[in-house]
Amino acid sequence: MQITPEVAMNAKERNGRREIEEREEVGVEREDSKRIPPWTKQVTVRGMVTSAVIGAIYSVIAMKLNLSTGLSFNLNVSAALLAFIFLRAYTKGLEKMGFPVTPFTRQENTMIQTCAVACYSIAVSGGLGSYLLALNKKTYELTGVDTPGNTPGSYKELKLGWITGYLFVVCFVGLFVLIPLRKILIIDYKLTFPSGMATAVLINGFHHRGDKDAGKQVRGFVKYFSGSFLWGFFQWFYTAKETCGFAQFPTFGLKAWRNTFYFDFSMTFVGTGMILPHIVNISTLLGAVLSWGVMWPLMGKLKGEWYPANLPESSMKSLNGYKIFLSIALLLGDGLYNFIKVVGITCWNIHGRFKQKGVSLAMDMGGQTKTVDDAKKNEVFIRETIPMWVGAVGYILFTIISTIALPLMFHEIKWYYVIVAYIFAPSLAFCNAYGAGLTDINMAYNYGKVGLFALAALAGKEHGVVAGLVACGLVKSVVCVSCVLMQDMKTGHLTLTSPRAMMVSQAVGTAVGCVVAPLCFFLFYNAFDVGNPDGEWKAPYAVIYRNLAIISVQGLSALPLHCLQLCGGFFAFAVVVNIVKDLSRPSISKWIPMPMPMAMPFIVGAYFAIDLCLGSLVVFVWQKLKPEKAKLMVPVVASGLICGEGLWTLPASVLSLAKVKPPICMKFEAS
Repeated sequence: MQITPEVAMNAKERNGRREIEEREEVGVEREDSKRIPPWTKQVTVRGMVTSAVIGAIYSVIAMKLNLSTGLSFNLNVSAALLAFIFLRAYTKGLEKMGFPVTPFTRQENTMIQTCAVACYSIAVSGGLGSYLLALNKKTYELTGVDTPGNTPGSYKELKLGWITGYLFVVCFVGLFVLIPLRKILIIDYKLTFPSGMATAVLINGFHHRGDKDAGKQVRGFVKYFSGSFLWGFFQWFYTAKETCGFAQFPTFGLKAWRNTFYFDFSMTFVGTGMILPHIVNISTLLGAVLSWGVMWPLMGKLKGEWYPANLPESSMKSLNGYKIFLSIALLLGDGLYNFIKVVGITCWNIHGRFKQKGVSLAMDMGGQTKTVDDAKKNEVFIRETIPMWVGAVGYILFTIISTIALPLMFHEIKWYYVIVAYIFAPSLAFCNAYGAGLTDINMAYNYGKVGLFALAALAGKEHGVVAGLVACGLVKSVVCVSCVLMQDMKTGHLTLTSPRAMMVSQAVGTAVGCVVAPLCFFLFYNAFDVGNPDGEWKAPYAVIYRNLAIISVQGLSALPLHCLQLCGGFFAFAVVVNIVKDLSRPSISKWIPMPMPMAMPFIVGAYFAIDLCLGSLVVFVWQKLKPEKAKLMVPVVASGLICGEGLWTLPASVLSLAKVKPPICMKFEAS
C-alpha cells in the first residue's frame, strides 16, 4: 500500500496530538536528552543554599506541629513550590539588574525539593517528638514511676550531642538500602508512587507556566507569608501567661473553651487544613466531638468509681490514662489493618509478576505500552546510574558504625540486636517502598512499632522500655528514609533529573537535617514547657510510645480499670471502619471517616481540629466560586500561612530564652 504525503501528514498530526496528550498527563514537555544538563550541573550552590533555607524553615514548622499536636503531613508539594518561588524571584531579579544568570531548570527545582524534603523529614520522623522524647525523665515520670513495667531509672536525659550522633547513625543507612532495587521499583515494576508523581506534575507545570502566573504566585506567597508572620508577632504581645492571648479565645463560650472547643487563631493550622484532604479534617473534628464533647465529660463523672478521685487528671491511672490508651487502640487498629492490607497487596502483586515472567517488562500494571516519552525518561534514569557497590558498601559501613555506636550510647542495646535489625531491614524497606508505590501509604511508623515490640520483649522488663524505643527509631528511620528516597526518585524520573543528583541531594539534605532537627528541637525544649499535658506543648506521641514500650514488657496489666474492654472496642471500630471504607463505592467511601486522624484530638484537644476544618471550608468555598484561581493559588496561600507563623516561632523562642515576657495578658473569665 502506497502512503501518500497527505496520509503521512495526517498520521504524523495524529501521532503528534497523541504524544501531546501523553505528555500532558504527566506534565513533561518534549525535551531532547542532549539538552538535559549533566548531574554535576543539576546540583548547584544556589540550589543547595535554597534547599537548606527551605529545609530549615520546614523543620521549625514540623517540630512545632510535632511538639504541640503530634500532627505531621506531606510538605513535598509545598517545598517544590517554595523552591520555584525563591529561585524564580532570584533569577528574574538578577536579570532585571543586567547580570548574566544560569537558567532555572526543572531538574534544579527537583534537586532543591529533594534536598529540602530530606532535611525536614528528619524533624518529622526522627523521633524527637515521639520515641526519643519518650526517653527523658519527664515522660518517665508522667507515665507513672510506680507503673508496672516502667522500670526505675529507665530514662536518658536528652542532649544535643548524642541525639545528633544517633540521627546520623540510623538515618544514613536508609539512603543505601534500596539503591540496587531502584530500577526494578521505578522502571521495571512501573510503580506510580502517587506523591512523587504529583510533585513531578507540579514541577513540570511550574516550568511550562507563563511569567504572569508565576508572578501571581510569588506576590501571593509574599503577601500571605508577611501577614501570617505579623499576625504571630501581634498575638505575642497578649500572651504574658500560658492561658492568655488569642490562642485561648473562648469562641463558643467558656464551657466549650474548658472542653478545648475554641478557635485559637493559628494560621499554621488553618494553612495545614487547606493542604490536607477534607475527609482528614472532618475525621479530626469527629474525633474531637467524640472524645472532648462526649466521652471525657462522661468519664469525668466516674471519678471515684473507675479511678481514684484524689489523683490528678494527668496521672496515667486517672482520666489521662484512658485518653492515651484509647488513642493507642485507634492508632493500632488503623495501623494494623493498613499494614496487613499493604503487605497483602505487595505480596499479591509480586506473586503476579513472578507468574508473568514471560510478559514484556514494557507493559505496565495497566497493560499500557511504553511511549516515546517513557523510553526517554527511562534512558535518562539509567544513563547516569548509581553503581551497586555504592549501596552495598554504604549499607555495610553504616551497619558496622551502628553496631559499635548504639551500644555505647545505650547500655540497654546489645550489639547483636543491631545486627538482627539490619538483617531484616532491607526486606522491610522493600515491602514498605513497594506498598507506598502502589498505595501512597508510607507504613514506616508501623514497621517501627514492630521493632519496638520485638526488641522490648527480647530485652526483658529491666531494659525493655529503652531498648524498644531505640529499636523503634532504628527500624523506622531505615524504612522511612529509603521510602522517601524512592518517592523522590520517581519525581526525578518524571522530571528527567539524574539519579546521581537526586542521591547527592538526598544525602546533603539528610546531613543538614541531622544537624538542624536537634537544634530546632532544643530551641523549643529549652524555651517552652514541652511535654506538659496541660500546656500548649503536649508532645502527645512521647507518652504514647513510652506506654507502647511498657505494654510490650508488662502486658495488659498496665491498663486502668475497664480500659481493656474500651480499647478492644475502639480497636475493632478502627478495623471495621477501614473494611467498610475499602468495600464501599468511591461515592460513599469518601465520606467515611478515617480512624487515625480521629485519634489525634483524644489527647491534644479539639481546638486544632476547628482550625483544620476552617482551612477546608476556605478551600471548598474558593473552589466553588473561582475554581481556576483556587487551583493556582491554594498551595501558595497555604504555604504562606504555614511558613509565616511557623517562622515567627523562632524569634518567639529566642525571646523566651532571653526571659523577655509579653507586656499584656488577655484572658476571659465568667462575669
